[in-house]
Amino acid sequence: MCAQNQNILCPNCGVTIGLYKNPIPTVDIIIEMPNDSIILIERKNPPYGWALPGGFVDYGESLEKAAQREALEETGLAVTLQGQFHTYSSPDRDKRFHSITTVFIATASGTPQAADDARQAKIFQDNNLPSLVFDHEKIIHDYFSKKRSS
Repeated sequence: MCAQNQNILCPNCGVTIGLYKNPIPTVDIIIEMPNDSIILIERKNPPYGWALPGGFVDYGESLEKAAQREALEETGLAVTLQGQFHTYSSPDRDKRFHSITTVFIATASGTPQAADDARQAKIFQDNNLPSLVFDHEKIIHDYFSKKRSS
């Protein structure tokens, strides 16, 4: 997926040009459950570990639709988005490539069932979180800090 130092040929004139690299847009979803708990998924694909449900925004898809799709694909739950929480854009937030994630807060009912890219989907509280991949520890810390200060 990384296109480091690659060149492409202009289809019109044949001149070699550098490949323009953009950050990749993603979404993550904090799905609120009863008792101040949230849903996390254990990833099937590298990097392995626990994470917020989320993924890549498809071409032609809004951030909101991507968040709803990813939540359903990975947890089996149809979510109701409550709004955007924050955008995280540190170039090193994902060691594979530069991504920018918009994090949504959502609600759902039912029992999460792992599917698609998720090996497991479980409910966690702030005091029993597993080790997390990407920058999801920071995201979740920010989320619970904001909830406590509200």
